[in-house]
Amino acid sequence: MSKDKSEYLINRKDNQYEVVIGLEVHAQVTSESKLFSTSSTKFGAEPNTQVSLVDAALPGMLPVINEYCVKQAIKTGIGLKAKINKRSVFDRKNYFYADLPQGYQISQFKDPIVGEGKVILDMPDGQKEVGIERLHLEQDAGKSIHDLDPKNTFVDLNRSGVALMEIVSKPDLRSPDEVNAYVKKLRSIMRYLGTCDGNMQEGSLRADVNVSVRKKGTKEFGTRCEIKNVNSIKFMQMAIEYEANRQVDLIEDGHSIDQETRLFDTKKNETRSMRSKEDAHDYRYFPDPDLLPLEVSDDFIEKLKLEIPELPDEKKKRFIEKFKLSPYEATILVSDNETSNYFENVIKKSDVKLATNWIIGELFAALNEKNLEITESPISAGNLSKLINLIKDGTISGKIAKTVFEHMMEGDKDPKKIVEEKGLKQESDPKALEALIDKVIDDNREKATEYKSGKVKLFGFFVGQVMKVSGGKANPQLVNEILKKKL
Repeated sequence: MSKDKSEYLINRKDNQYEVVIGLEVHAQVTSESKLFSTSSTKFGAEPNTQVSLVDAALPGMLPVINEYCVKQAIKTGIGLKAKINKRSVFDRKNYFYADLPQGYQISQFKDPIVGEGKVILDMPDGQKEVGIERLHLEQDAGKSIHDLDPKNTFVDLNRSGVALMEIVSKPDLRSPDEVNAYVKKLRSIMRYLGTCDGNMQEGSLRADVNVSVRKKGTKEFGTRCEIKNVNSIKFMQMAIEYEANRQVDLIEDGHSIDQETRLFDTKKNETRSMRSKEDAHDYRYFPDPDLLPLEVSDDFIEKLKLEIPELPDEKKKRFIEKFKLSPYEATILVSDNETSNYFENVIKKSDVKLATNWIIGELFAALNEKNLEITESPISAGNLSKLINLIKDGTISGKIAKTVFEHMMEGDKDPKKIVEEKGLKQESDPKALEALIDKVIDDNREKATEYKSGKVKLFGFFVGQVMKVSGGKANPQLVNEILKKKL
């Protein structure tokens, strides 16, 4: 991309092009053992300590399918509202990598375990449906490590044979923002199902991003380039923006686009050519002779449907109808199962509206600042519920509640004890407040006269003075009522 073009394709209002994006998401199946062996899948083990004879592809070793991984793939398909294929076939996908011991990958080609489905995205301008082309099971390769030695590459086979679900979208995405929403929604669904933890830092979720551009209004797709193994949503967005502009620049300069596989350089913020894009015949797919076709019955599928929990879309609908939340509030609170559970635990004994505001506002801000997940929150759902009740019954004001909240973030403390220990109880005795208000009016006779002569904006001044004199403990509602009478 030429250096003088600083604006991105997506943001250029005068641009004649649109970007077309399809994702191949590789999601690691949540399971204790690998797809075709009993080796552990635990993250962070010492290199090459979780490698069976099957994973190392020693002669004579035969793969045996892990039934639990099959169930996880089918459950994911159900969660994606997709067709479950009762017959699927494992194929050998032939290519060479130093960290691929067999010289081929066991995958699925023509007959995947899951067929077409859909994912609904909540975008600022409304909902968008993204089609799922297929979901198939395959085994992961090992890992090549290039930065431990200046001359040698090391290979860790701990990941070799780990079960992956490759979820292929249709080319329905049109912007980096839609990709952001799609990956988050996909991850949310799988986390609800317990089929993939979605941890991108550990490599549990990564994607190959297919990008092409075309003139707006054109039906035919442009030549696509595939950006391999992008392991964060931010990098996916950056890669798409760069690649879309690169392709537009080539077209505008009269060049053609080569179908190829590219890598995204996160340091230079650019994609670069890796190899010409392979087609299916380049991999010489053929059915794996060591594995029979996988056949599942209607009864097998129906039993798995009974294990499907309430998923994000259904939960969002319930939150809106039952708790009268806005679509925006409901979308945030159902983004992951832990957050929705926390919310429902808080509102068991406290006001829904206040709970929603405090969770989305104060709590999320505090957790983000400390880089904590909701499961790591220093404030339990029970104690946040108690804090909300203290506000609701007038024991403390919303302003004092923020001070109490800060103390609670230091450790899971009971807010009632904090209020008692710090002397933060709100003053709600009308007689005590009248005495404070009389003093404030007496000290500001001139302004009181001005207020009575029509300068009604001075009312806020008097409220502020009363709150200042009371150390912020005066009940604001009572202060307003008494002040109006006194003035």
